[in-house]
Amino acid sequence: MATIERFNTEDERQYYETAGRVQVKPGWLQGEGQPMPEMEPYLWRWAEVEPLVMKSGELVTPDRDVERRTLRLATPGLDRGTTHTITAALQLLLPGENAPAHRHTPTAIRWVLKGTGAYTTVEGDKCYMEPGDLVLTPSWTWHDHNNEGEEPMVWLDGLDVPLVRYLRANFYEAYPEDQQPIVGVAESERKFASGALRPAWEEPSAPYSALWHYKWDKTHEALHQLAEVDASPFDDVAMEFSDPMTGGPVLRTMTCWAQMIRPGIATRAHRQTSCAVYQVYKGEGHSVIDGKRFDWTEGDFFVVPPWVWHEHANNSGDEAILFSIQDIPIMKQMALYREEPYEANAGHQPVTGHFKG
Repeated sequence: MATIERFNTEDERQYYETAGRVQVKPGWLQGEGQPMPEMEPYLWRWAEVEPLVMKSGELVTPDRDVERRTLRLATPGLDRGTTHTITAALQLLLPGENAPAHRHTPTAIRWVLKGTGAYTTVEGDKCYMEPGDLVLTPSWTWHDHNNEGEEPMVWLDGLDVPLVRYLRANFYEAYPEDQQPIVGVAESERKFASGALRPAWEEPSAPYSALWHYKWDKTHEALHQLAEVDASPFDDVAMEFSDPMTGGPVLRTMTCWAQMIRPGIATRAHRQTSCAVYQVYKGEGHSVIDGKRFDWTEGDFFVVPPWVWHEHANNSGDEAILFSIQDIPIMKQMALYREEPYEANAGHQPVTGHFKG
């Protein structure tokens, strides 16, 4: 409860002391409540992070004590998570390893960064993973990871853990065996990956996408096809991964984007009540976030907090492709989503500093 420096009357003093004893807090007192932690824009360089990811393979072995070998992208100002709603982490799975099957109420995505030969099994569906693939493991679905190849696999995990923990809805269950039975290979992909078409007898029956595995070649092709006909002044060629049954986001709490910043493009700045974690899948460029310039290159990660001006630019001669995890769906479901363009200076922020790391 906020401290009162002085009381105007004895009655006032007794009022506030009584309120304190019975644990009620007058909302009109300045300082009542706890401020939200500040979240800063931040960038992680792949050249610095990758050696730590690979070194973890020598230090930690996935087993029943340490089920997942992960390194969280820890944004300054936050005790947990990469944003207040999303945790992003890098996971390493070496040849021959198994990350045991389990399920949990937090929803997760896997964005594959390097390696071949590993697969994720989701509810019995075996999904082979390649760089640029997006794999969903929705809330309370059984999933395990296995590497039957000859090289390390690294992917980006994105989970809504901070949100689920805040709502006190975090539940977990281990599968009786390390691996769940495989009932099919790429079944969701073969049924739903055409995008605009779906089995005529299928109806939406789950609060997440019926397609669990989005392949990179189709994503890349879609970006180039869109670039031939349209683009956004704020995000250039941006596509949202969607649920083929509903056309909506792939998950209820998070959505994923792939966007291409074409050579010579500088997008206009805008801001949203949502937040985003980005991975530079291909190319190089820079973003201006809250007036600070963040130069990025292939493999890097950066975070954009809520309601912060941001814009992207590509001054190179090659395309740059960004993957992002965003909490837009939950903001829209709660009628809290808001977006605003930057109107001054032809839509571009003045650069007041450079990120040094």
